[in-house]
Amino acid sequence: MDARNPGVPVDQAVRLAVADLLARYVDVIDEGRLEAWPELFAEKCRYLITSAESFEEGLPHGVIYADSRGMLRDRVSALREANIYEPQRYRHLVGPIWVERETETTVRVRSNFLVIRIMHTGDTMLFATGVYRDLVDISSAPYRFIERIVVTDSHKIDTLLAIPL
Repeated sequence: MDARNPGVPVDQAVRLAVADLLARYVDVIDEGRLEAWPELFAEKCRYLITSAESFEEGLPHGVIYADSRGMLRDRVSALREANIYEPQRYRHLVGPIWVERETETTVRVRSNFLVIRIMHTGDTMLFATGVYRDLVDISSAPYRFIERIVVTDSHKIDTLLAIPL
């Protein structure tokens, strides 16, 4: 998706449903309902957190990678049962949202994000900024992510990255 070469427009109902999907995504993370997070993705999906440099170079690796809803569920289980990390929570700010039709059943979406991390001590910091690059299945409600690539502006990722961005 390129702002200089816009794709096929989508109607307002699709835009609103995509905005609802993005709002649900940040809500389940920010409110600690991580068990609902994988359900926002298609069964066969791709979730990747990577740096802008790696994305621009087309490198397939990332800090977090999953290629199915099952892998996302495993990640949540590990967060709840196995991983040890400092208690923390996020607060997301997302926008603007660009939506362009990819096919009859999918749209490409791009949105900027800012994530604030709040530690159990109350310390608050700017944790991450970047852009979400999504492919969304719009063939049936509720819409689901087929692909969510989280591209961080900084190549320095905090080692405390436990919760999905």
